[in-house]
Amino acid sequence: MSETPPPAECKPWYLYLVRAANGSLYCGISDDPQKRFIKHQKGQGARYFKTSPAQALVYVEQWPDKGEALRQERLVKKLRKKAKEALVASYAGSVV
Repeated sequence: MSETPPPAECKPWYLYLVRAANGSLYCGISDDPQKRFIKHQKGQGARYFKTSPAQALVYVEQWPDKGEALRQERLVKKLRKKAKEALVASYAGSVV
């Protein structure tokens, strides 16, 4: 009998912020933020970076599942830029 992988909802998901070349912050979620950031640098995965390339992965926050990460993403996207910049400034962890 073959082993079955654990349910997808057990895998952690991450909210992340990426700094674009124009200084703006892009908010997204992924199960692998470093891999997603590399795609953004190549201009893939989000039209947002077609006009201003991705420069740096500046914030990462882990959540237990995709649903929680999506809820947090909605909250962060509603924040003003100053509040998002405060998140980035407070981020002392290493990028995943």
